[in-house]
Amino acid sequence: MTVHDVAARSGVSIATVSRTLREPHRVSESTRERVLAAVDELGYRPNRAAASLRRGRTGMIALVVPDIENPYFSSLTKGAQAISRERGYGLVVVDTTERADVEAEEIAALRPQADGFILASSRLSDDALLEFTSEATCVLVNRDLGAAGDATPTVTLDEAAAGRAAVGHLWDLGHRRISYVGGPERSWSQSRRSRGIREAAQAREGMVLQEVSGYAPDAEGGRAAAADVLATSPTAVIAYNDLVALGLLAEWSEAGLRAPDDISLVGFDNTYVAGTSSPRLTSVGADLRQFGEQAVSLLLDRIDGAGTDSATQHLQLQPQLATRDSTGRPRSTS
Repeated sequence: MTVHDVAARSGVSIATVSRTLREPHRVSESTRERVLAAVDELGYRPNRAAASLRRGRTGMIALVVPDIENPYFSSLTKGAQAISRERGYGLVVVDTTERADVEAEEIAALRPQADGFILASSRLSDDALLEFTSEATCVLVNRDLGAAGDATPTVTLDEAAAGRAAVGHLWDLGHRRISYVGGPERSWSQSRRSRGIREAAQAREGMVLQEVSGYAPDAEGGRAAAADVLATSPTAVIAYNDLVALGLLAEWSEAGLRAPDDISLVGFDNTYVAGTSSPRLTSVGADLRQFGEQAVSLLLDRIDGAGTDSATQHLQLQPQLATRDSTGRPRSTS
């Protein structure tokens, strides 16, 4: 089966079939449905390598993440992979093990093979990122470079809104003394997440916030922080991410403490593990697959030369609070 057969079956031109397979967002929904139905009926499979050669490209994009085992990045990858496949591109995923030097080496090795890059929570310095983004087609996820990097598209979370959602939930339950367990000091998200939570707490008269930070963004980091955060005598805790929250839960459980009976706990990112822990974890975050989908769409628009403006190339996703079993009223007000 060829593209000519698909065009004849769906009643459109060959150019429209090609556009539908490469850039489905640029054709009408009815046309897209007719073409895709014909593709399925005929069993047509485009030759990605040949199409890439005709366009002078490799047909491959790279997604660079610091830790693929973190459910945040695995969910983001699922979204990125789905859109890449839909638009006819291959996706290679690289895990940099949270190290900036490994990230730099992997990017350099992939430069000749990839048409563009998505750097998720990059561990590179601002200067290194500015140099790279000035030379390569790139989208940043969970990171921006301010005015100096305004030309590079970004997909981020509204951290201020996330902080307000987490703090507001605990306030409404009656908590007045809370703590925040932060992530690594070098983390771009840590500084913005901390600021959002701090501003939300300061806006509520009578709320006291204590912060402890500098922990690894995983369950072991949560375990390491468990005793330190209890020393601040909170009735509720907000964790840097869901993995840190799970580490806190595990360490507290071994010490005989239970959430929410003894202490309430809120995670960040609302990854799939939040609904599988015991107790199930209250968490705030956006649709992680949407991060991957939006990043790939922005990248491929740039590769294809589609025009974008500041409003459409810097996307800030809005968070939602998922209330589960790990939060409740403090004992003093129960």
